[in-house]
Amino acid sequence: MSSALFTPLTVRSVTARNRVWVSPMCQYSCEQRDGMPSDWHLVHLGSFARGGAGLVMAEATAVCPQGRITPWDTGIWNDAQRDAWARIAAFISSQGAVPAIQLQHAGRKASSYRDWSGRGTVSIADGGWQTEAPSAEPFGEYDAPVALDESGIAQVVADFADAAERACAAGFQVVEIHSAHGYLLHQFLSPLSNHRDDAWGGSLENRARLLLDVVRAVRARVGDQVPVFVRISATDWCEPDGWTLDQSVTVAEWITQAGGDVVDTSTGGVVTGVSIPSAPGYQVPHAQAIRSGSGIVTTAVGQITESALAQDVVASGKADAVFVGREFLRDPHLPLRWAHELGAQVDYPVQYERAHWSSR
Repeated sequence: MSSALFTPLTVRSVTARNRVWVSPMCQYSCEQRDGMPSDWHLVHLGSFARGGAGLVMAEATAVCPQGRITPWDTGIWNDAQRDAWARIAAFISSQGAVPAIQLQHAGRKASSYRDWSGRGTVSIADGGWQTEAPSAEPFGEYDAPVALDESGIAQVVADFADAAERACAAGFQVVEIHSAHGYLLHQFLSPLSNHRDDAWGGSLENRARLLLDVVRAVRARVGDQVPVFVRISATDWCEPDGWTLDQSVTVAEWITQAGGDVVDTSTGGVVTGVSIPSAPGYQVPHAQAIRSGSGIVTTAVGQITESALAQDVVASGKADAVFVGREFLRDPHLPLRWAHELGAQVDYPVQYERAHWSSR
């Protein structure tokens, strides 16, 4: 029996062996607060590659110190971090998966506590920092950011490009630009968080300017062979005043023109107090609309916990692949189990062949 979910997918020069991909999931585990990935990250990400994932995306990794969501986030703003990531990328690749990394700047949602260490903004006295955003307006109860000036915006573009170059040097075969979940690039996109009256605010073209500048800069730095993904929140769930699906379709077309290859489709995160109709596959229609409306390759994410749902998403053309998060935490060998449930034939690590379903 064949399974669409377990067919390869090629983007530029990179082929993923299947379409069950690991979502970037923050671990908040850089205990020295220096952005350096550790053995935790090696085992965490390596287990998914060993478990049969087609692509393993490393967590939201800051392009500069002030871009971290928390002081415990990973970074790739210096060469020591690049070198620490290299062994992780190499292990992922050695297990047959595509090593990928999500590049991040948290903007006004930066300098926050991880869930088990506190709540709200980390003070400067406790190792936090002044946050920055398109407008000097806070996220919820967080401390207020400062509005980026023109030189600050240019530095953001440069930081993403530098981080992308380091990521490729570390052995990552895919780079993803994080423009979702209320972080900096999404803050520029959404009229709920961007109240500028200059070239980076107002019209859709202006609000999308920073994201597209980043895509172009990253493409120029990584060359023609490396796939560039962009994660977006397809809606703020605040229509008609917030970011909308129609705007996402338009910007997806512009992303393609700027050199992007894949839109990784999520939703929400830019403001608090929003009602989101969460349910299995609830974000799939957004990926489908962007795929059909713009022609770009899309991925779906969000409560995809069953093989039948994942198979339907890909087989019916709603998205080209699925990103899975929490279900991978529950079962790092999820693709092996889903392949068995769908009747697909996949390779096991030779050390695990005795556990192949066919040997039972």
